[in-house]
Parts: sequence; structure tokens; C-alpha cells
Amino acid sequence: MLRTFGLAMSAASRTTCTGRTSARHASRTMSTAATADGPQGPPRTRDGYGYFLDIPTRWKDNDQFGHINNVNYYSFIDTVINTYLIKYGGFDPLNSDTVGFCVESSCKYFSPLAYPQTLSAGLRVKKLGNSSAVYEVAIFGSDTATDAAATGHFVHVFVDSETQKPSRIPNTLRNALERLAVTDQMPASKL
Repeated sequence: MLRTFGLAMSAASRTTCTGRTSARHASRTMSTAATADGPQGPPRTRDGYGYFLDIPTRWKDNDQFGHINNVNYYSFIDTVINTYLIKYGGFDPLNSDTVGFCVESSCKYFSPLAYPQTLSAGLRVKKLGNSSAVYEVAIFGSDTATDAAATGHFVHVFVDSETQKPSRIPNTLRNALERLAVTDQMPASKL
């Protein structure tokens, strides 16, 4: 048994399709691959984000390799964004005249996470347009972790809920998004 990331993993569960059996090697590989394209992308430390949400993991989030499957990170990203919009922007997904459609998303992985960790998702707004918002999200292994295990990029285009044509972001929602907006010189305000 190999004990890593807080889990006991048998040889079968840590063997990947490439035949590599070292979880430590997998973590190094993830970190190297995710940073190979240079320093661009969302910040990997907590101080770059203005809003945080704790997200409990579930047993079903883990895959056969004993860590959270990559597809779940997109759910975490969607959850932190929409929780913020509902809580601070007055967004009502079922009754709002304007809704946000995801038109682009991506995620970079740096280190594995696993159930039963409670994750901490940081959110900021990289760019705010008339009808769109570009978010950056960091997923941390806990509310005290300083380095992100993953970072995400997510673009919302706000549309009229009936016509589904791009629509100006409502003022209440815009005000909430502006609180998390960043510039190259200034990080997002903290909530």
C-alpha cells in the first residue's frame, strides 16, 4: 500500500495507463505540464482572489486512481461562480430576465485532491464587458492551503432569458462582479 494525498492506495489503483506507478511522479508531472506554457493564467496563491467558497467533496468525486476526477473541477468552478452571483448579485437562475451562458472554460491541474477533503474555491473577475464576464478560479485543498491544486478560466455571456440574445449585464449583477474585478496592478477586493 502507498499512502499519499491522505489516502491508502494499492498498487492496482496507482498504476496508470502509461504504466507509471508513482503517485509522487504523477504529481510532479501534473505540476510540470500545467506550468509548461509560462506564467500566464490565473494566480496560484490565495492573495489573488477576493471571494472564497468552501466546497465539500463527495465519495463519488474520486475516480479509480484515488483522487478527484478532472471533470468534477468544472463543477466546482461553476459552483463558486453561481453561488457568488446568487448571494451577492441578486441572480435568480429560474426567474431572472438575464442569464449567463458558459461559452468557454478550461482548467489546469497542479496537484491531486481527494475525498474527504473540503476544498476552498477562490474567485475573481479578470475582465468585465457589456454582456460578458471572464472569471478566474483557483481550487485549494483546504481553506488554509496557500497554493492552488488547480486553476480555471470561465467565460459567461449574459443573454436575455427569452430571446437568448446577448444582453447588457444588469446593474446589481454588474456591481457584484466589479467588486471582484482585477487589473494588472490591483488584486480583487476581499469579501
